[in-house]
Amino acid sequence: MKKLSILVLSAIILASCVSKKEYAALETTHKQTKDELLNVETSLQKCIIEKEKQDAKFFALTEQVKYLQEDKKTALKQVENLTVLTQSSSDNIKNVISQLSEKDKYINGVRKAMTQKDSLNLAIKFHLTKNLTEGIQDKDIEVNVEKTVVFISISDKLLFKSGSYTINENAYSVMEKIAKVINDQPSMEVMIEGHTDSTPIKRDLIQDNWDLSALRATSITRILQYKYGVKPERLIAAGRSSYVPLAPNDTAENKSKNRRTKIIIMPKLNQFFELLEQDATK
Repeated sequence: MKKLSILVLSAIILASCVSKKEYAALETTHKQTKDELLNVETSLQKCIIEKEKQDAKFFALTEQVKYLQEDKKTALKQVENLTVLTQSSSDNIKNVISQLSEKDKYINGVRKAMTQKDSLNLAIKFHLTKNLTEGIQDKDIEVNVEKTVVFISISDKLLFKSGSYTINENAYSVMEKIAKVINDQPSMEVMIEGHTDSTPIKRDLIQDNWDLSALRATSITRILQYKYGVKPERLIAAGRSSYVPLAPNDTAENKSKNRRTKIIIMPKLNQFFELLEQDATK
């Protein structure tokens, strides 16, 4: 602007000193200079605006680079964590598979043992049934395998007189065969259960059906021990009275079914696998 003022002042001075032609030339030059100055200022303003735009773009790009760098760090950290997690998951999966494999082995072992045990029980049942039915064809003797035990159910009419706990003489042949099977399985326990019907009873030494059922079980137990040599520590005597009937006590036939003695042959749990091993080596 200072330059422009000098030019104007010079033009005034020259106007008084120069001709109109020279003045016109100077005025034209002044106008051109003024236009050039305006163009320069306009270009300068455009450059400033452009620079500001470039600065803004540069700042935005710088911030974007920073964001991308941070995002890359986060992504790398996540990849590291994922790698650790994947390795941990892989180890856990391997452990689970290993545990399942061990469980499968255990389950298969138990199944095999159960199969062997069932086979052993069935063998005992076959042996009992064969021995008991040789020379004795009677529906009042029943042999069953239920779960882990062998049941021998004998009607009391084969063993005792009505209301008595003294064994009949003709019952000894049955007891002898049962004792042989029991002695052939020395690792098994034997429970003798006495069962009665619901008809009340009261006699000398017998107050009720509890007494009668317990005395009958004890009579069988003593014969197995003293006459046939079954070890007493293997024997269990139990009276069940009339409270575990096979049929309602409403007819004479049903009452006859309920008067029975059960001999239960059952393996000792702590010796069970030893029995299986012995059976497997035979």
